[in-house]
Amino acid sequence: MANLHAAPVNKGKLFSIYKLPGFTFIAVACFLMLYAPILILVGYSFNSGSSLALWEGLSLRWYFAAWENETVQGATLLSLVIALQAALYSTVLATMAALGTTRTRPFRGQTAIYTMINQPLMVPEIVTAVALLIVFATIKQATGYQGLGFLVIAHTAFCIPFAYLPIRARLEDMDTSLETAAADLYATPWRSFRRVTLPLLWPGILAGAMLAFVISLDDVVITEFVKSAGQDTLPTYMLGQLRRVITPEMNAIASALLAVSVLLVSLIFLINRKKT
Repeated sequence: MANLHAAPVNKGKLFSIYKLPGFTFIAVACFLMLYAPILILVGYSFNSGSSLALWEGLSLRWYFAAWENETVQGATLLSLVIALQAALYSTVLATMAALGTTRTRPFRGQTAIYTMINQPLMVPEIVTAVALLIVFATIKQATGYQGLGFLVIAHTAFCIPFAYLPIRARLEDMDTSLETAAADLYATPWRSFRRVTLPLLWPGILAGAMLAFVISLDDVVITEFVKSAGQDTLPTYMLGQLRRVITPEMNAIASALLAVSVLLVSLIFLINRKKT
């Protein structure tokens, strides 16, 4: 007769990647390869000498030199103008897209819409840059317009998915009962959005705007392809300088950009930690 008592299942220990042989060594090596060059760059940005390899003392000389460089000032101002506009426009569009895809019933083609919104994240940036170059070159030839509008449009289109993701995540975590209660109390859709949804959504909107700002501020590839003569942003100015001669001033500018990016990303993390 078959044994009626089932054999006990050997659950064993849960698999842990941390206990694999060599995991610690590989993790430390990866972190060193990723961050050691950045730490060296930041360190040498405080070098008082002109050498990139010889330490000659601690100084803020190159930060002051970059601050007083009129070309750097112009490129920085242009970067800020473009990044602020791109962040504003992309956040508005991303908010509308997030509301349209989360505050409705599932509909046919919803997956295709998600794909279209997130397309800049899935396609290599160089492909997007070449496509924008072809389109804008045709428009420039037809109209003769060479202004900053093309850069703003390009950055806005590229930043939309970065703003969309935190806004959509915030909407999906929100309790819709308050919006339903507002509708039951005869609030119009606009009044319900302004008095209920928007106050709860603003951390996601702010996080999306800051993320879009950082992405636009640091962008090189799309800017390099789309910009016209005399429209160098700070990253493209640095790229041009690196092609000619590398000076400690570039270390200082890169360190300043790194500090701004780390600060904004940290703020995004802290804002997203706040629960509805």
